[in-house]
Amino acid sequence: MAEFTFYTVAMSRGQIARWALHEAGADYEHVVFDWATRPETFKDINPMNKVPALVHHTQGRDHVVTECAAINHYLAETHPQAGLLPDAHEKAAYFRWLFFAAGPLEQAIMARALGWEVPEGKSGTAGFGSLELTLDALDSWLSANDFVAGNRFTMADTYVGSQFVWGLRFGSIPERPSFRAYVERITQRPAYAAANAIDAAIIKAAQGTGQ
Repeated sequence: MAEFTFYTVAMSRGQIARWALHEAGADYEHVVFDWATRPETFKDINPMNKVPALVHHTQGRDHVVTECAAINHYLAETHPQAGLLPDAHEKAAYFRWLFFAAGPLEQAIMARALGWEVPEGKSGTAGFGSLELTLDALDSWLSANDFVAGNRFTMADTYVGSQFVWGLRFGSIPERPSFRAYVERITQRPAYAAANAIDAAIIKAAQGTGQ
């Protein structure tokens, strides 16, 4: 048995976690199913019945991790030799933007996609303010820094970067020079290419079977 079991679905957020698995050099096997035929037993792993989910088989116990940001950081913690954890001076930016992307940025993107409008004067209550405010914050950072933690790639870039890869591809994030340059930097990584090739094959197979 591999050290990790990774549960995913074609064309899902599982692609974010797979990239992290490859960056970490994790020993994993995947379980791929489609939305309509997820086994009922999967709810024992994630009661939310959503992917991705990661099970770490270690020292005779199984540890379940869900939520992409948590999965990706967990992999960095369990594979320190990969050099993807922040150093003492990078830690503040690493956690700041990792949680910003998992919170305000994702909320703002989904609110816009679903047509949810924050009532006037309630931007503070909403937490994310507006999509424009979240993008301005990240634009400011990425215009001055090559990566999330500063001048080198860390595991936070697999999560924050995925938001921009998908956002620019599907139009949920508008083009800005700093965003495009960031995406071009991170998608040159061999681990990204390896993970992306696996998911591309899974997506092609799913489309071929009409899933």
